[in-house]
Amino acid sequence: QVQLVESGGGLVQAGGSLRLSCAASGRTFRQLSMGWFRQAPGKEREFVAAISWSGGITDYADSVKGRFTISRYAPKNTVYLQMNRLKPDDTAVYYCAADISDYARAGVHDYDYWGQGTQVTVSS
Repeated sequence: QVQLVESGGGLVQAGGSLRLSCAASGRTFRQLSMGWFRQAPGKEREFVAAISWSGGITDYADSVKGRFTISRYAPKNTVYLQMNRLKPDDTAVYYCAADISDYARAGVHDYDYWGQGTQVTVSS
């Protein structure tokens, strides 16, 4: 089993920045590929970013490329999502997910474990 706990969400003005964190426990962190997804009200959960367990492979949704950066820090068993130049369309609940493979995958069904989510609200 893997437990994931997100933090760092909040309210920010358009153009601002936030950094989300996801702390993992229960399994060797270096054996987990990690992803971030988001879900806005009335919409399906969508892929945001992913990073392989080696950190050597990353992937981003087109809507966030150039604005968001995913990274991982093994000593703290934590993955981060740095979000810059935020837009109102980025408003959603953001979820961290873990995948026991060495790929940076983009499918919701590719991931085995999920956090509880953290709210990000971007005001115009």
